[in-house]
Amino acid sequence: MCGRYFIDAGDREWMRVLELLAQEDRQSPAFADMRTGEVYPTHIVPVLTAPDRAHLMQWGFTRFDGKGQVINARSETAGEKSMFRRPLSQGRCLIPASCYYEWRRLEGGGKQKYALSPQEPLYMAGLYRREQGAALPRFVIMTRDAAPEIAFIHDRMPVIFDKPAQQKWLERDVALDALLAQAENAIRFEPADGQTALF
Repeated sequence: MCGRYFIDAGDREWMRVLELLAQEDRQSPAFADMRTGEVYPTHIVPVLTAPDRAHLMQWGFTRFDGKGQVINARSETAGEKSMFRRPLSQGRCLIPASCYYEWRRLEGGGKQKYALSPQEPLYMAGLYRREQGAALPRFVIMTRDAAPEIAFIHDRMPVIFDKPAQQKWLERDVALDALLAQAENAIRFEPADGQTALF
């Protein structure tokens, strides 16, 4: 799964994303709540809905029972779930990040935090929808089986596309199954917060 990621506010690609932010989002009261640094579920961030357009969104779909949020969608089964079926056909998006975080469970208890990323820039595939009464659209991050080199950390990872696949994803002219074959596999990883890796 992906439950935390990081945005470097000084990154050149991040500045480009801000330039793509729609004017109505810049004027929205939510603009003051936009997050950089470590991003958690429920935070507000810019999300790409087209190659040249970004909008402010909040991380997490509200559950049907109203109790909490769903933050990830499994790519293998998203088309079978009522929560994700319409967003998969009408609400594809890309979530920009500098890296994402994952935790490895250690023998004897405790967890090791890692920062993971492909070759920059990092764009995670996502789905978004508008919810009744919500001020902003909400998004989830698509996940898949982990690439072999990071499977020892966690068995899931975000779906990350290279640039050609990013555009196809946003334009909705290619099925998800076909695009998954192009998903980025080359992942760099390093211990986060100055911790020592245990191999």
